[in-house]
Amino acid sequence: MKKIILSTIALSTLVLFTAFTVRISDGKKVPAVDIKTLDGQKFNTGKLSNNGKPMVIDFWATWCTPCKKELNAIADVYSEWQKETGVKIVAVSIDDSKSSAKVKPYVDSKGWEYDILLDENSDFKRAMNVNNVPHVFVVNGAGEVVWETTTYTEGGEAKLLEVIKNVAAGKKPE
Repeated sequence: MKKIILSTIALSTLVLFTAFTVRISDGKKVPAVDIKTLDGQKFNTGKLSNNGKPMVIDFWATWCTPCKKELNAIADVYSEWQKETGVKIVAVSIDDSKSSAKVKPYVDSKGWEYDILLDENSDFKRAMNVNNVPHVFVVNGAGEVVWETTTYTEGGEAKLLEVIKNVAAGKKPE
């Protein structure tokens, strides 16, 4: 019985650390994968760039409440972030072909000004090693992933802005 309890605690701890991670990434490049734009056009993620400025790639879904809270919170301050850091946010929906029809109405209803992409087959998700959403990557001006997080808590956008400011200034994120 004691072994079962200890095993359960160890497994729960592992799941928590796996599910809620913030880490500095190793500078890998964004993989080139064909996905779709919001209007159904083919788009290759190898073309993602922001003219030497930081970029945020935010994986989300219409059924993910924390994802929507995060993107709605950022939407309120996005224009300020852009003026301050030049950041561009790319919101990648992982809704499948059955639920992706809900993406555009939701985006329109919230007035998001992000670039929206659809990863209906989860090809980009797999290439970026995304297991759960939300999963946010910060990419530097050279197109290298330098920071990522797999969780969102209210007010978490302040930490994200701090990371973006460091990256915009050419510093390593903390």
